[in-house]
Amino acid sequence: MLGDRWGERRVVLLAVGGTAFTSLLLALAPHYALFFVGTVALGAMAGLHYSAATSLLTRTFRQTGTAIGIHSAGAPLAGIAIPVAAGAVGALFGWRYAVAIGAIVALPTALLFMSTVRTTPPTRPNTAVWDRVKVRPIAELLARPPILWTGVLSLVGAFVWQATASFLPTFLVEHHGYTEAGAGALFSAYFVVQGIGQPLVGKLSDRIGRYPAATFATTIGAIGYGMFVIGHGFWILAVATFCAGIAMSWGAALLPKFMDHLTAEERGAGFGLIRTSYMVLGATGSVATGVTADLLGWNVAFAGLATLLGGMSVVMLIKQRDGAGVHTTPHDTTTPQ
Repeated sequence: MLGDRWGERRVVLLAVGGTAFTSLLLALAPHYALFFVGTVALGAMAGLHYSAATSLLTRTFRQTGTAIGIHSAGAPLAGIAIPVAAGAVGALFGWRYAVAIGAIVALPTALLFMSTVRTTPPTRPNTAVWDRVKVRPIAELLARPPILWTGVLSLVGAFVWQATASFLPTFLVEHHGYTEAGAGALFSAYFVVQGIGQPLVGKLSDRIGRYPAATFATTIGAIGYGMFVIGHGFWILAVATFCAGIAMSWGAALLPKFMDHLTAEERGAGFGLIRTSYMVLGATGSVATGVTADLLGWNVAFAGLATLLGGMSVVMLIKQRDGAGVHTTPHDTTTPQ
């Protein structure tokens, strides 16, 4: 909504610059109360970024799947590099210097973004943000069949992603008897594959369609998670890890699908609303998988994740047969670059 009112560039710049400032605030906080406030502020600043940035990419590039895939690849790759860097800096110099890495990375990024990305005109400059928070229009947007189906699929994908991010190392230790170091190595490989897979799946979605590309990813994932359950040995689990990383690149295909069915005026707030909806519900993946593992065992828990990915593939195959998987951009009135 802020991107629609002010323009996406301003919001992204606020998010990255705000991340730098709040990271520095955390590093310099003299007592817990200020540290707590800084943590909340950091989450608020960083949380402004993704929806506005995705809307900006959609307005700028014709190949939205590729662009969103490259953009999304930053998170898993940073998830590998930054904890290692922060741990090393923290061990050598203390936790304040480790936390300050956020500011050290974000500040030059904000300056580079400001100098290279041109201003985008807001789509709704005269509409107050709170005037758009109305139940009926929100419900009508979420109930549109293409958005509803893609939203349900994204919810399931987010559920599996959350469960995997929470429990894959524990699963490898408890079910397969790996050491924590061995499990951590495979977990790191999972994020590397996901980081590489995001642009590839996004590019594939531009070529063959959103649902076909996502079906490719989730089908590979169903096989991989099945291998986690029944397979043994390093190489089997390495292949399973590769498949899981490709599967969790589904967002590079499904997120552009939302944009394909939103008008230019709806994309900013509409995409943010959709993303919030499926992420909040998908976050239950950690709780549900943990409870299942406690009650029925890790093999049943991960077999359930394989079943969910297989179910996603079946649904998308059905929707493709009905013609819903065709890639179209009916509302794109912007000039691609």
